Amino acid sequence: MTATVRWLRKQLAGIVALVLVAGMFAASRLPESSATERAELASGYGFEPLSIALPSGFPQQEIREVNKDYQHIDAWISSVGAGIAMNDIDGDGLANDLCVTDPRIDKVVVTPAPTGRADRYSPFALTTGGLPMTDVTAPMGCAPGDFNEDGRMDLLVYYWGRTPTVHLALPDAPGLSAAAFRAVELVPDVGTTSYTGPQWNSNAVALADFDGDGHLDIYLGNYFPHGPVLDGSVSGGVAMNESLSNASNGGEDYFFRWTGADAGPEPSVRYQRLDDVLPTDLSKGWVLASSATDVDGDQLPELYLAQDHGRDAMLHNRSTPGTIAFEPVLGANAPGLPKSKRIGADSFKGMGVDFGDLDRDGLYDMFVSNITTPFGIQESNYQFMATAGSTSELRARLRSGEAPWTDRSTETGTAWGGWCWDVKLADFTNRGELDIAQATGFLKGEVNRWPQLQELATANDLTVADPAWWPHVTKGDDIAGSQRLRFFAPEGDGRYVDIAGELGLDVPVPTRGIAIGDADGDGRLDLAVARQWDQPVFYRNTAPESGAFLGLKLAHDDPETPGVLPAPGSPVVGAQVTVTTPDGRTLLGGVDGGGGHSGKRSTDVHIGLGENVTGPVWVHLRWRDRTGQVREQELQLTPGWHSLRLGERAKEK
Repeated sequence: MTATVRWLRKQLAGIVALVLVAGMFAASRLPESSATERAELASGYGFEPLSIALPSGFPQQEIREVNKDYQHIDAWISSVGAGIAMNDIDGDGLANDLCVTDPRIDKVVVTPAPTGRADRYSPFALTTGGLPMTDVTAPMGCAPGDFNEDGRMDLLVYYWGRTPTVHLALPDAPGLSAAAFRAVELVPDVGTTSYTGPQWNSNAVALADFDGDGHLDIYLGNYFPHGPVLDGSVSGGVAMNESLSNASNGGEDYFFRWTGADAGPEPSVRYQRLDDVLPTDLSKGWVLASSATDVDGDQLPELYLAQDHGRDAMLHNRSTPGTIAFEPVLGANAPGLPKSKRIGADSFKGMGVDFGDLDRDGLYDMFVSNITTPFGIQESNYQFMATAGSTSELRARLRSGEAPWTDRSTETGTAWGGWCWDVKLADFTNRGELDIAQATGFLKGEVNRWPQLQELATANDLTVADPAWWPHVTKGDDIAGSQRLRFFAPEGDGRYVDIAGELGLDVPVPTRGIAIGDADGDGRLDLAVARQWDQPVFYRNTAPESGAFLGLKLAHDDPETPGVLPAPGSPVVGAQVTVTTPDGRTLLGGVDGGGGHSGKRSTDVHIGLGENVTGPVWVHLRWRDRTGQVREQELQLTPGWHSLRLGERAKEK
């Protein structure tokens, strides 16, 4: 017997195992679309990249100054803060205004979308007037909403280093500028000449009528524990996560219940802060994203929290007017189901979340972004598909404590996208199916730090809470820095294909927030993207074969408020829309108050109807009026844009 034969016999078990593994991989591997198939699918889409105008004259930075104990990971600490929102801020009837948080200048900028009417006003940075500020504060996001109910769009800004500010539109402003807003505190008593309030580090906001009283409430999620994260003059006073998968030592989360407001030349708004709505382990999770939607049809929005270093949470709304209450629900356990694929028990890095009916069965599904980098940290995204047979069954199962959704991301081709952040589900070609736009990437530089990050990912949880054990991640280091925006399009049979490359969206720059809205009123949804440490970009939708659509601007039937600045109406956040097409399809939509990571979609409702719809469709509206009363109405509406006032009844404006 030759040496070669003896060696082969000795290695036979290993060779057989490798053959079996290779065979099973080949047999189980999901089919991939060819370049030709992707190009054909992409031919129905189109996006034109346009530059977003920003004000000049502000000092530029490439990294933030941080607490002395964290200077060796200052690039890691500086990896968030790029955000973008799209809405109608100037009251011209179009979602053609952007609110951008730009880490390069650490300012919040309001600027017109670069469409046909981009010269309506000059870009400007919001100011805080006489509110006390510090030089260790950085804005993390901007959430539009009509907080004082005068029919004009206001702006909520949340920060690392302080509590949020609310910028209320002034009714007699002749147009949009920094002087068109009055800045007020969301949290009172934080100082007069100098800031003496808590140093919150906020990264997630969801706006909704949580208690069903007819007014807009606020969920605010904090990431780091309250402390001087961005204060380079001090050492200590900040804590890292005590685990990479089960940490509950982050900053507390808060709900703010609307209690009153004033319009007029000195507008104001009042909220009651609620500290104990969530269990402590969830309230002190490391939340990066949140989204609120009424999934069970009772006009009380559920809330999903995407936690970076611990268990995500699906919260069933049990509120009553004046009292905000939620109950966490769990996905059903099943043989062979990994813990990390179970809602409420996972250990993946939740970075973004959105709701939408992906399979058009009349029930809301959920998409959650995680870190999904091959040969890096390869978790998976979640495409949680509803398993209930009806809304009433869904409601009953939620009340019993069960979350009836199952992850199908592997089967559908959406499991892996990179180091994923914000995600938005929307129909960009009006064919009646939702696409999935997803931000990706972490730090762009020249030195690859993946090996050191892998060491940290496999370290004992007893070490990760100490910043000294973290690898050096500073200016010039790279972790997933060349990852590209993902754009998953449905190709039939429930599967999705990433066609970002075919659409010219795959720029190798880390992205964070995604905003969606129809900026030019042509019925096609446009896309705005915030990039971390780079210029934001606007993608005008140029889809060549767009189907019919139904667009709804739903506003409360409030008394008209006088003023020079137009008041198009206060969006009925949480209103639900169910469309039945002539061929029997059921399509869902609603007024989103603003959720996700750092991108906020318009409050307009947009539902693609498909190419075959040419006449009226049946529309079922369900909403709460200003008294908190649930209202319902059936309407027959033609495709196109409609403005409706919702009070006791719906009436076209």
